[in-house]
Amino acid sequence: MSLLRSTILAVPPMRRLREARDTLLRERNELGARLAARERQLLDTQNILAAQRHGAGDERAPPALPPLPAGSPFDHYNHLFDPLEVIARHAAPDLRPSPRHLTNFLGVRIDPGFLPSALAGRAGQVEGLPIPANWHADIAEWGAALRAVDLARDRFTMIELGCGWGCWMNNTGVAARRAGLAVHLVGAEGDAGHIGFARAALAENGFTPEQITLQRGIAAPDAGVALFPRQPDAGRHWGLEPVFGATARQRQEAARSGSHDELPMVALSDLVAPHARIDLLHIDIQGGEADFIAGCLPVMQQKIAYVLVGTHSRQIEGRIMDTLLRAGWLLEIERPAIFALHGGQPRVTVDGVQGWRNPSLLPL
Repeated sequence: MSLLRSTILAVPPMRRLREARDTLLRERNELGARLAARERQLLDTQNILAAQRHGAGDERAPPALPPLPAGSPFDHYNHLFDPLEVIARHAAPDLRPSPRHLTNFLGVRIDPGFLPSALAGRAGQVEGLPIPANWHADIAEWGAALRAVDLARDRFTMIELGCGWGCWMNNTGVAARRAGLAVHLVGAEGDAGHIGFARAALAENGFTPEQITLQRGIAAPDAGVALFPRQPDAGRHWGLEPVFGATARQRQEAARSGSHDELPMVALSDLVAPHARIDLLHIDIQGGEADFIAGCLPVMQQKIAYVLVGTHSRQIEGRIMDTLLRAGWLLEIERPAIFALHGGQPRVTVDGVQGWRNPSLLPL
């Protein structure tokens, strides 16, 4: 008789039955939990698609969308690391709700007033894991942002271009602080009201003024002047685009009508100058990403360890790949832009995501 067979026969039959029953109960409970989580995730995914399709800052409530089929588009991404493991590992335990805030899985507190059309009625809630997505970002973007935190050593310094309310400043800053890293968070933003949101959110999440650099301006490869649309109510629109290279007549008209503010163009080299290394550069600048990366490549090679970029077309994605692959960067995760066809023309409904590692600063 083999050792395996003798071992099996040595286990009392009732014990084997109990173990089998316990296994089945555990698997049933796990399946029920996964199904419940999937229902929540599909609802969050609908919210993302509605917000992206109709404008997250639009004061009008987006129309209801039909239920998504099982298997979200956010489940389809290419990756060299396991973003699901990274997201789950960074989740904060024992989170408690805040009556005035939505609290996400990292423990970041968000004032629903920042995004009234997307977060109405969410105060006092605690979100679960954003898998495959939540109202703001999907697996690929969360995974890339937290991957940069994992790759940092001793300290974590990040820059968010077009920072809005400081979403990624807060999310990665809280994750890095919990990991025991010293933190410095840098943000550039054109909207004065959104700068105020970012300052309030960072203070609410426990960051001191010494840990924060906020600059009102438009990120660009070089210094200069740009026009930025003025909105009366911060949080209404989040996709405002600057006007670069405005003519004298455009600048005069903007000053006369009050439609735009004249803002400095903030060169990336100036933002990184005070820091030895930037562990994460988050770029989401409404379609100017490929030009920005091409123009800033020398300083990125020297100072930027990890880049997370939101892309606004397949063409932009291809141009970024051409630039960074030729420069020796490693694409660690990407989920392409999602678009629909309208009259035979592609129209992006959800921005794409790319996470890039600089091997010269983060050797494999």
